[in-house]
Amino acid sequence: MTVKITIRNVSEEVRDKLALRAARNRQSMQEYLLSELERVAALPSNEELMERVRQRVEASGTRISAADILAARDADRK
Repeated sequence: MTVKITIRNVSEEVRDKLALRAARNRQSMQEYLLSELERVAALPSNEELMERVRQRVEASGTRISAADILAARDADRK
């Protein structure tokens, strides 16, 4: 099932940039915006990425403090 989405108050500058990108891809504005929405929707959110990081850290049992990271970084600079 598909639905209609309306975005109001888009500036002419933004519209023109999007239209140019669509034209460069040989797409209509509709096709271009739909493909961009699908691409963005397929990406994990920041919250999902952070949860993946937390799960990997817990699974590995590795705990490195910020102080340890900074010390390791600075060790190469001496």
